[in-house]
Amino acid sequence: MADTTKPNVGYDDTPIIPGSCWRVHDGKRPQPRVVLPGTCSTQASVGLPPSDAIVLFDGRDLANWFNKDGAAAEWKVENGYMEVVPGKGDIRTKAEFGDCQLHVEWAEPEVVKGDSQGRGNSGVFVLGMYEIQVLDCYQNPTYPDGTTGAIYGQCPPLVNACRKPGEWQTYDIVWIGPRFAGDRLVSPAYLTVFQNGVLLHLMKEVQGPTQHRTTTAYKAHALTGPLKLQDHNDLVRFRNLWYRPLTAYDQLAPG
Repeated sequence: MADTTKPNVGYDDTPIIPGSCWRVHDGKRPQPRVVLPGTCSTQASVGLPPSDAIVLFDGRDLANWFNKDGAAAEWKVENGYMEVVPGKGDIRTKAEFGDCQLHVEWAEPEVVKGDSQGRGNSGVFVLGMYEIQVLDCYQNPTYPDGTTGAIYGQCPPLVNACRKPGEWQTYDIVWIGPRFAGDRLVSPAYLTVFQNGVLLHLMKEVQGPTQHRTTTAYKAHALTGPLKLQDHNDLVRFRNLWYRPLTAYDQLAPG
């Protein structure tokens, strides 16, 4: 006897969708994974990540981070955030990952010092080599491809969406890494970046690992790598760092 309690969720007499093995409205097509959404942070408190996120920093310690030499990271941790300790160097995650949705919250020093590149400078480096610039560009002009949210040395953001110094800000990043066949570049990297909910880059093609005062080009490398945060001698703070690997329908480039 047929089970009449299950709803009719699709069709088996419709055309095949071009480029797939599934029919239009195919009820046998796999359902999307269920993910419990997170909550948004406020200036006073940190939000929760989505249920499938991998947390890189939860505000308690730097157990998931190294310094550049592979020793324990030596930045300051207090009140749910970590802060650059000038001279202690860049830090990087023990975890290495590739295509992802990445969330980073950061705050510039409330006491303003310097100008242009000398004011609240740091950076978020995907795979340890592709930098989205962190800088205090609230009423602080600098060269456009080095402003807050720039793909450093390559492409300025569409807009300046900076909050005042001392306020928490967010980067939400979608990273699609380059693909190589041996030493040959098959597909470049792409970045989509939101700052404080405002679009800065939409599937922007990346020219290669970011550089200072020079152009760049790709050399074949692994598809995964660490997240690196920069010590540029400014007291920049970070909190609530997590990522979600892109899989299946999320994938926007050849796998």
